[in-house]
Amino acid sequence: MGQIQAWIAENGLEAGDRLPPERELASRLGVSRATVSQALVAMEVVGMVAVRHGDGVILVEPTGSTKVTRALRRHARQLPEIIDARDALETKLAALAAERRTDGDLVAIDEALAFMERDIADGGRGVEGDERFHAAVTAAGHSRLLAKLMAEISDLIRDTRISSLSQPGRPAASLTGHRKIAEAIRAQDTLAAAAAMQEHVAMVSDVTLLKT
Repeated sequence: MGQIQAWIAENGLEAGDRLPPERELASRLGVSRATVSQALVAMEVVGMVAVRHGDGVILVEPTGSTKVTRALRRHARQLPEIIDARDALETKLAALAAERRTDGDLVAIDEALAFMERDIADGGRGVEGDERFHAAVTAAGHSRLLAKLMAEISDLIRDTRISSLSQPGRPAASLTGHRKIAEAIRAQDTLAAAAAMQEHVAMVSDVTLLKT
C-alpha cells in the first residue's frame, strides 16, 4: 500500500483521477500484480479508492499510510462482532423469508441472482449483485425492525463484502451459496433457509485481508 500511495503522491493524482490498470501499476512499482490487487482492496475498504467495473480504480481520498493501517486494524477488531450480527439477523431473516415470501419477493431474489451472475461472467466481483440479493432476502422477511437493524450495520457489512468478494474464487462460491438460500426460500423450507444462510455467512466472513 505504501508504494502505491507514494506513487500517487509523486504523480500528483487527486480525488477523481483514475489509477493505471493493475498490471501496469505492478510493472511501474516492480511488484507482482497480486500484491497490487491486495493493496487496492485494502484501500477500497477504507475508502481511499473506488473500484468500478468497466471504469477502473478511481482515487477518492489521497491520504497517508498511517490512516490506512489504523482503519484496517479497526475493521479487524470489529470483524467478529459483524459476523455475529450477520449470523443472528440474516439467519432469522432467511427463515422468515421462507415463511412469508410473496411471488414479488421471489422475483426480486431471482433478479438479484441474475444480476450477480452477469457481473461475474463479465469479470466483475459481484458486489452490487450480492448487496441486491441480501436486500431482497431482507425484504422477503417482512420484518421492519430486523430490516432497520440490517440497515444500521450495512456500511460495516459492505466493507467485509468488498474484501470477501475480492478473494480468488469467492464471487462464484458466494453466488452458489445465494442460490442454495433462494431454493430453500422458494420451497418455503424455513430450517433449510436458515441453515443455508448460516453456512453462507460463515463462508463469506472468512475475510483474510481484515484479519491481518
